[in-house]
Amino acid sequence: MSTSTVYLGQFTNEHANQIAEELERAGITWWAKNPGTLSYVFFMEWGARLFVDEERLEEAREIVRRIAPAGLKRRRGNP
Repeated sequence: MSTSTVYLGQFTNEHANQIAEELERAGITWWAKNPGTLSYVFFMEWGARLFVDEERLEEAREIVRRIAPAGLKRRRGNP
């Protein structure tokens, strides 16, 4: 069975690590993309972007709200 992942948000490394721990505890599939040097220099990407199992997105958002209530940075077109 294939799991489809969706964008959760971009977070400081500290928050991303805490969120990842909670996602693991909740059994939510996730992965992260850290900005490379060029992304940081040209696009000012400042932290890890997290992606989660689409079917558990709302549960993952609740985790984010507990850990980094001001840290949920949304992309355009993402509710």
